[in-house]
Amino acid sequence: MQRIFLAGIVLALTFGLAMAQTPPALTLDDCLRIALSENPTVKVADMEIERLDYSKKEVIGQLLPSIDFGANYNRMVAKQTMYMNMDAFGGGAGGDSDNNPDAEASQSRASGRGDGGIKVGLDNSYSMGFTGSLPLIAPQLWKSLQISDAQILRSYEAARQSRQQLVNQVKSAYYALLLANDSRKVIQQSYDMAALTYATYSSQHKLGTASDYDVLRTSVAMKNIEPQLAQADISIKQARLQLQVLMGMPATFDFTAADALSNYEKASYDTVVSHSYDENADLRLLDYDTKLQKKNLALQKLAYAPTLAFTANYNWTSMSNGSPLKNFRWNPYSTVGLTLSVPIFSGGQRYSRVKQANLQLEELRLQRENLERSVSMQVDLAIDNMQINIKQIASCSESVAQADKAHTIMEKSFEIGAASYLDLRDSELALTQARLSYYQAIYNYLIAGSELELLQGTAPVDRYTNK
Repeated sequence: MQRIFLAGIVLALTFGLAMAQTPPALTLDDCLRIALSENPTVKVADMEIERLDYSKKEVIGQLLPSIDFGANYNRMVAKQTMYMNMDAFGGGAGGDSDNNPDAEASQSRASGRGDGGIKVGLDNSYSMGFTGSLPLIAPQLWKSLQISDAQILRSYEAARQSRQQLVNQVKSAYYALLLANDSRKVIQQSYDMAALTYATYSSQHKLGTASDYDVLRTSVAMKNIEPQLAQADISIKQARLQLQVLMGMPATFDFTAADALSNYEKASYDTVVSHSYDENADLRLLDYDTKLQKKNLALQKLAYAPTLAFTANYNWTSMSNGSPLKNFRWNPYSTVGLTLSVPIFSGGQRYSRVKQANLQLEELRLQRENLERSVSMQVDLAIDNMQINIKQIASCSESVAQADKAHTIMEKSFEIGAASYLDLRDSELALTQARLSYYQAIYNYLIAGSELELLQGTAPVDRYTNK
């Protein structure tokens, strides 16, 4: 049901809302739901689970009886010639061949011989039948079945990791879009203030109360902001394109962000973090790899074990001369038996494979230890970054309030002539920088939080999907 619901959302956003005058406004949750439903990487991870399930069924099939049908036809091109020593039989019928060459030739022709030999074999040979087998003792196959189960469990963890990474990527792209949007608003406000000052001086210049220099410097101040606006537009476009790719949407899909970075300020003060990383996907995958390698080691050791299989055959054979379609009759026969195979010597191949498996297991152990230390360090750094960013948010928020108050005072002073244009411009720049720093601090906090979720493996994937 949820899959159908998400598909409906995507279709509505893609086609239905395409007819609207304004693009749809998506929240972070909207983007995550669409991405987890439509992103090709997630679909590939799910297909890998399905593939491994069929691989397991293949192993199960090897433990079940197998029955094959076969048929064969051979045409004798040249018959084999067999030579017989007739002296062993006391000479041939019809008298002494040494004294009677004609009698020997006559005997050769009568018996099917040529040049002293006998042509043996029939022109046509036919065979067909059924063969069946059933493994009775097959320790390697049973161990392979256990390996298949372990591979499936690992694929589920790999799919979870894929979703965790996707959540992190979508969040990062969405926060980047929010930062670009809010930064552009701040830059636009700065541009509007500069444009208003320029318009004021232009009006005064017409009245003769402002100099050419005043008009020029206010114009330059306004023009200097225009490249910043253009760069902000590029940042918005890039962040939107990245989100489109992550959501599996076409480049023609237009949308806007429904949130603003300031909406996340309060949440930052209520943050409770943990240093746990038990759910880290990389560590869990290494644990699954270790389990798989242990089973593979056991599989290699089972190469020394004997195998026993039950076999059965039911066949028909026939031979004939002349036309392939004439003068033949089927002769049925059947057999049952046991096939025992006992490995004795393989040139050291089995021994070498066991040694390789042991070394790989030791490599995984060392990789696990190194990765655990690395993840622990990264978790601590992410938590430190979050705590620093929380303090920066509070500090920047206070700076914005003070800069806004200072700018208001400076505007009134400028209106009555108690402050110069440079003083006013300085207050505008200070306010703009304070606002940009404030949004940057919130963005840094959100990115650090998203990275911490990924490291700890705690991204709320189940909130957006049934997986």
